[in-house]
Amino acid sequence: MSTFFKGTFLLVVVAFIGECVEFLINMVLANELGEVGMGLYMSILPVIFFIVVLASMELPVSISKFIAEKEEKYHFSMLQHAIRFTVLFTIVLVIATILVLPILPVFNHYHPYIRALVIVIIPLVSFSSVARGYFMGVQHMGKIATANFLRRIVQLGLLVIIYKLFQFELDKAIFIALCTSVGSEFIVFLYLIHTFFLQFKFFKNKNNARLTGKSVRKSLMSVSLPTTGMRISHSITHAIQPFLIKAALMKAGFSGTMAIEHFGLLTGVAFSIGFFPAFIAHSLSTVLIPTVSEAYAKKDFEKLRKLLQQVILMTSIYGIPAIIIFHIFAEPLTHMFFDSDIAPLYLQLLRPYFLFHFFAIPMQAILIGIGLIKDTLLHFLWSTVIMFVMMYILGSNQQFNMTGIILGMNTGALLIMLMHYVTICKKIGVTLLFRKPVKHSY
Repeated sequence: MSTFFKGTFLLVVVAFIGECVEFLINMVLANELGEVGMGLYMSILPVIFFIVVLASMELPVSISKFIAEKEEKYHFSMLQHAIRFTVLFTIVLVIATILVLPILPVFNHYHPYIRALVIVIIPLVSFSSVARGYFMGVQHMGKIATANFLRRIVQLGLLVIIYKLFQFELDKAIFIALCTSVGSEFIVFLYLIHTFFLQFKFFKNKNNARLTGKSVRKSLMSVSLPTTGMRISHSITHAIQPFLIKAALMKAGFSGTMAIEHFGLLTGVAFSIGFFPAFIAHSLSTVLIPTVSEAYAKKDFEKLRKLLQQVILMTSIYGIPAIIIFHIFAEPLTHMFFDSDIAPLYLQLLRPYFLFHFFAIPMQAILIGIGLIKDTLLHFLWSTVIMFVMMYILGSNQQFNMTGIILGMNTGALLIMLMHYVTICKKIGVTLLFRKPVKHSY
């Protein structure tokens, strides 16, 4: 079995267990927070994820790509410069966050200590990102899988214990939920850093080639900056989305509380169920970035074509049955969270959205691997603009309301998948149906 399939299989198995745990986490949160609380919790998460994206600086992607493309003798020097850069960047980001957080109004309706949690998580994510990038690059997927599983199992354990022992008001219950997330991130940080420095010491005994700090920073930033820009765009989109949906629904005649409840059902229930199989897509992405980077560096276009075909086949094998299950068992699945008559409808309407994303996620990894990061960002921006326009126009219509919002989301997902696919085919030299090879684009 090839390294690609071994790594993918390991990540998929562990990710499946992790997603089951994540499913339980969302059920615990739904039972504890209620519909309004779940809506508030899901509304603040995109803002926190935005800070996490900044803290990671997409170093896992840039470091793994560098490691996969370069000989082993360069790894030690690159990692030294990457660590120095991370220390400096983390200090600057922490200071900037301390100055900016007090003036952000989005935190005003939440527990005041949530701002402190955001500051604490920055160094944890930043330094974990260096270790993640290295292990992804050398394809030690077992360590990545262990870290991902640890995060979820620790958070579930903390949630169950704390919520069982104590009763909290809504704002404190949301704060505790976020505390458990930071606590699990701390455990992952300890594991990754310990494992990474054991490997780092091993490099000292080898004959290593020296690299200049400038060349390493330039190489990392050439990937990190556009990829971070893309992730920031994702985070901004997810941060805006709750307010856009609320504004559209209120224009359609919903009250503010009703709009929050429906957003909670959409993201806290339908998304939790619908994106459950996406662990396979994310596992594929983790393995694809270094694998595609190595193949493209060697100009092995035949391997790239096979990888694309394998991605489409594997996604079809799990994606199509998944959305059929969502259609047939929508009611019992959603009733595991809330006894709502609306949530099953939302899950069924979102089936195209989930399926298109199952394809788009690994395709994005292929684009990053072959160096088309700017194209990936442009695809996202175009699809998001069209999606948001449709969501607001249709969602504010009294006849459509939430159905219109979901139609807009489905359209955006279809657009980004098609743009990813057409661009990949053009770059690696195949027709859309893999029938006739065309000239390579170097």
